[in-house]
Amino acid sequence: MYVQQFFVRGLSHSSYLLGGSKTCAIIDPRRDVQIYIDAAEEMGLRITHILQTHLHADFVSGHMDLAERTGATIVVPASGGSKFEHMGVAEGDSFDIDHLKVSVLETPGHTPEHISYVVVDTSRGSEPASVFPGDTLFVGDVGRPDLFPGQAERLANSLYTSLHDKLLKLPDFCEVYPAHGAGSLCGRAMSAKRTSTIGYERLYNSALQVAEVDAFVHSLTHDMPGAPDHFSRCSAINGAGPATVNSLPRIVPLLPAAFAERMRQPDTIVVDLRGYEAFGGQHVPGAYHITAKGNLPTFAGWVLPPDKNILLVAESPADVHDGAIWLRRVGLDHIVGYLDGGMNAWANAGFEFSSVPQLSMSALTNLMGGQKSMVLLDTRGPSEFASSHIEGSINIPAPDLRTRHTELDPSLPVAVICNTGNRSSIGVSLLLRAGFTQVYNVAGGVTAFSAAGLAPECARCVAPHCPGFEGSAGRQNS
Repeated sequence: MYVQQFFVRGLSHSSYLLGGSKTCAIIDPRRDVQIYIDAAEEMGLRITHILQTHLHADFVSGHMDLAERTGATIVVPASGGSKFEHMGVAEGDSFDIDHLKVSVLETPGHTPEHISYVVVDTSRGSEPASVFPGDTLFVGDVGRPDLFPGQAERLANSLYTSLHDKLLKLPDFCEVYPAHGAGSLCGRAMSAKRTSTIGYERLYNSALQVAEVDAFVHSLTHDMPGAPDHFSRCSAINGAGPATVNSLPRIVPLLPAAFAERMRQPDTIVVDLRGYEAFGGQHVPGAYHITAKGNLPTFAGWVLPPDKNILLVAESPADVHDGAIWLRRVGLDHIVGYLDGGMNAWANAGFEFSSVPQLSMSALTNLMGGQKSMVLLDTRGPSEFASSHIEGSINIPAPDLRTRHTELDPSLPVAVICNTGNRSSIGVSLLLRAGFTQVYNVAGGVTAFSAAGLAPECARCVAPHCPGFEGSAGRQNS
């Protein structure tokens, strides 16, 4: 038996190649599928199966693309009601991949239709060697059951049964290959370790230490982190069968005049992928700013309207290509063009641009001292804010500013801060779109404030593998 993991940062998603002697399966594939085709070819294996543990909520899966490219059979939970051609499986079903016997356990809880795949390597023995539990069991955590309105308590009870009566009945040495790791919002406190064993999780997974059902249900239905908007869309997209990437609109380069004409259309938005310092220097008026240096897929899926055509602004065509991959992973498929020549061409063509002052720590303290009515807006998550914040600041997470900007006075200057400057710049762009005119971005954020000795460190900001979903520069390699 051969197992190869593929990890996508930002989404913190793990998919797998499960290989026998001549053939293999791909489990919970991402949407850009060439990586699996290359890996199988390198191992001399033919992809015959595509296994889905559930209809994923946090990303658009690559099962349709991979099936089109390879002819492999898509295996999904029978109870999911998927609309595309597939093999539906349920509790007790099994099938072979060469000498590997793959059995199905129904493990609902994170989603209603969830299943897990238990693998026996018959060339070595009859005991389960590994399990692919999707989002039912993670390293250090379990799947959240609160993503379906009105079903949280019922799903949490199902999750308890799935864990204690099924997965924990597997041998302690059985290897666990979950679909997500630290940073994903499909759980609350996943470990940075990406694989485990049933025995280790039995001993050290904090969620599994909650023995009473009622206490378990309460722990997973209260004080859960916010769920991005695309979580409410992706399950349906995956169940219907996502459009293949080859069928999506071609992203065309647009010279400034053509770009300006297209962006005036009411069904079109502009998304700037550059760093916050570049966006602050000059940007297309009204643009959303979500830098590719941060957690682009999570925040794009959270903030951007999915029914709009998207025009991109980036540093280079290569950045446009990479940005499009990230956006498509969360179902933002209507990317129709990009600004040819970037902001330099835009400015040279004489078009209007906007700027955002970037504040250093000393500039912020001086400005706060001279502005009695200035608002210091912290756009981090509530737990980060509770861990450490600047006295006098108020907390509104960046995505919530789409609606909660009404809690602020647009006549007052607003300095926006996060842990580095990335999320705060998202907030800045949302405030500008809402009509605010006196807006500043705090460069370096709370990290810089702590480095200057003006505030204690935020434990989540400085932990290199913390379970925070917010992301920072350099953590989102594809």
